[in-house]
Amino acid sequence: MRSVLPILTVVLAILALWYGAAVALNARWTLDQAARAGQELTLGQIVSDTLQQERPKLPAPHQVGAELWKTTGAMALEGRAFSKRSLIYHGWVTLSATLLGFAIGAGAGILLAVGIVHNRAMDRSVMPWAIASQTIPILAIAPMIIVVLNSIGITGLVPKAIISAYLSFFPVAVGMVKGLRSPDAMDLDLMKTWGARAGQVFWKLRWPSSMPYLFTSLKVAMAASLVGAIVGELPTGAIRGLGARLLAGSYYGQTVQIWSALFGAAILAALLVGLVGLAQRITLKRMGMAR
Repeated sequence: MRSVLPILTVVLAILALWYGAAVALNARWTLDQAARAGQELTLGQIVSDTLQQERPKLPAPHQVGAELWKTTGAMALEGRAFSKRSLIYHGWVTLSATLLGFAIGAGAGILLAVGIVHNRAMDRSVMPWAIASQTIPILAIAPMIIVVLNSIGITGLVPKAIISAYLSFFPVAVGMVKGLRSPDAMDLDLMKTWGARAGQVFWKLRWPSSMPYLFTSLKVAMAASLVGAIVGELPTGAIRGLGARLLAGSYYGQTVQIWSALFGAAILAALLVGLVGLAQRITLKRMGMAR
């Protein structure tokens, strides 16, 4: 109960601020319409109208929730879960690119980290380039990747996965470098005293010591991979995926659709990060590194 009460307090405060902001931002439209019709509205009428506009500047929480249910649960109950109007369908498209990009990026990050830790030349050359690569905005790179790959006939899942991998490899590389270097000098000297080979030092000492760092970086990488997949969908002309859903809503001024897609992406990210956290608890518990 002690942990639930602070969370509920914060959620209620956010909802109160959200409703207040919705009334403030949407009131201008309501007042303009009333002025054109020669009507005078009471405060209650203004509040009621601002919370149920079809295309509000800021949708109210209940409008976003209704749109989420309409495009997910309601369609699933009707047997149209994978209709092109369903957020489940668009979420699946984004999820497939996210997972592929995450797998590529995590694998590349781990391999780079191993090379950086065991090779001084890579440490001095590759690591600065990896850091510099993250200073380039992904919004500038994504269209170029999409256009170049489309020109050679590569479309669909792969371009978006490459963008996701570009964002997700860096946190894994940095986290694994830190993790593989986490054993102190006494542990390394002890392994040398036992005559351990380089492979034994890696698998028996460095790799287990890096697990907490690895899973922490994987959580960041998973969220970054989802962002990359959504960004990769924006230059595709609003065809499918959560990014395309956001773009279509922007084209037609459907702010409720935009916000529902944003919340759908946030829910998807929370589930993915939660799965990584579950894998972390199970793995560390089996290794005796957590209760």
